[in-house]
Amino acid sequence: MARPSSSSSAVASELRIDEKLTLIPGLPDDVAAKILSCVPYSHIDRLKLTCKSWRHFFSSKTLIRLRHHHRNLSSLLCIFPQDPSIAPPYIFDPENLAWRALPPMPCSPYVYGLCNFTSLAVGSNLYVLGGSLFDTRSFPLERPCSSSAGFRFDFRTFKWHRLAPMLYPRGSFACAAIASSDQIIVAGGGSRHNLFCAAGSRMNAVERYDIERDEWVALDGLPNFRAGCVGFLVGEGEEREFWVMGGYGESRTLSGVFPVDEYYKDAVVMELKNNGAGKWREVGDMWAEGERARPGKIVVMEDEESGCRPAIFMLDGKEILRYDIASNHWQKESNVPRKAPCNSSFGFVVLGGELYVMSLRHGVDSTETRRSRQHKRTGTLFVQIYHPRKKTWRSLLAKPPFHCPLDFKTAVLCTVHL
Repeated sequence: MARPSSSSSAVASELRIDEKLTLIPGLPDDVAAKILSCVPYSHIDRLKLTCKSWRHFFSSKTLIRLRHHHRNLSSLLCIFPQDPSIAPPYIFDPENLAWRALPPMPCSPYVYGLCNFTSLAVGSNLYVLGGSLFDTRSFPLERPCSSSAGFRFDFRTFKWHRLAPMLYPRGSFACAAIASSDQIIVAGGGSRHNLFCAAGSRMNAVERYDIERDEWVALDGLPNFRAGCVGFLVGEGEEREFWVMGGYGESRTLSGVFPVDEYYKDAVVMELKNNGAGKWREVGDMWAEGERARPGKIVVMEDEESGCRPAIFMLDGKEILRYDIASNHWQKESNVPRKAPCNSSFGFVVLGGELYVMSLRHGVDSTETRRSRQHKRTGTLFVQIYHPRKKTWRSLLAKPPFHCPLDFKTAVLCTVHL
């Protein structure tokens, strides 16, 4: 007879706290736990109410362990519509069109209006780092500043935890997770807030976070000041590199009054080694004069099965472009079938090996929402999904649960596998 696995033993020992608890009558608890772990993660809240044993199991750390052990993971989209300390983030399951609210992030009585932060998932944890905000202790009050705060949401305990602050406060920065070594690397950034078109500081500082030690370590800075940039990893092992692409540096003025950003057309690359990090090297311009003034929204699709280089895509208006590392140039991949509604923007994210292009249909005008005393639900979420290998499009509609306008120009999106 085969020995029970360590995960099955953990389930059995956890459920022996009360011998009267049975997950599914007539079945061993380890078998029942394996069956229940296949339930879509977005449905867990409702199933907790079934009975005491299910509430105990679906609230335990064993659930996440089992889902990872048996690879019953759901690819979920996490949406931060506003400041997460005020408006709770939600996870969205596109396969089941189901939503689940997360608790609001811990808030400080001194700061408000957090935006331009970065969110990413490492394992079963969700991280929120930095951002731009207003601080009531600063002067003048209307001047935005950047944040060094970091938070981790643990899906096993369903709670937020405060992390050691970054060495340098920053918002709108490049960020990537080094999952194999449980580290996160951040680069560049500034203090610009969404309420200001062109203002705030810019920086070139780079640092790396050790998840196990809860510690930040400074690395060599970027060659130039760079904010509003995107970061991602390329390669594996000793050949791993951290890329920082796009963003803006210095600014100029029109007629000596209106500030205008100078956007970068290049990228910079740092080689990452097990014993540290190398020097930065510069990659030349990715497009010629007149092609575009600034990069669009950039996402990275990892190829975990073949181990090939990640595919890098950019949404530029209605066009989806793919970046070719060898030629250092963007090539047209496809056109989005339906354009975004007037005066709105697309959300762009990678989920389950596909590109999700999101827009809001029949949304509530933000000015009308401010005038109304009652919060109104936003319109319908329209998602256009592109499969890069099959070169095909499909779409889906979902009713979002938000009680505030969802603006993809400012909302923060990330994916998590649970």
